Amino acid sequence: QVQLAESGGGLVQAGGSLKLSCAASGSNFRDYTMGWFRQAPGKEREFVATSFRSTHTYYSDFVKGRFTISRGNDKNMVYLQMDSLNPEDTAVYYCAAGRPILSSIRDPKLYTHWGQGTQVTVSS
Repeated sequence: QVQLAESGGGLVQAGGSLKLSCAASGSNFRDYTMGWFRQAPGKEREFVATSFRSTHTYYSDFVKGRFTISRGNDKNMVYLQMDSLNPEDTAVYYCAAGRPILSSIRDPKLYTHWGQGTQVTVSS
């Protein structure tokens, strides 16, 4: 049974940093694309960053230069280092895994496995 479990969320002041972790189990995720999405209250789930088939990384424009996605050596872990956080980053952050094609990596519907989410709150 495939499971994704996030950790590392919490409350931080504007300008601060947090690191999210996601542990994947139940399959070999080396060839999977693993990424992060987020959802703020009243908004749709949106793409944050992804590690495409453990080779290349892609970011949304609003986090580029502030967030860094990385994979563990066994490729079953994915991390999101978040720096220079601002209140607009407040959301539930979800880890996701799937096999989207490159042109569709920002589409949450193409990720087949999801974690339960972890809350990130940035105070001003």
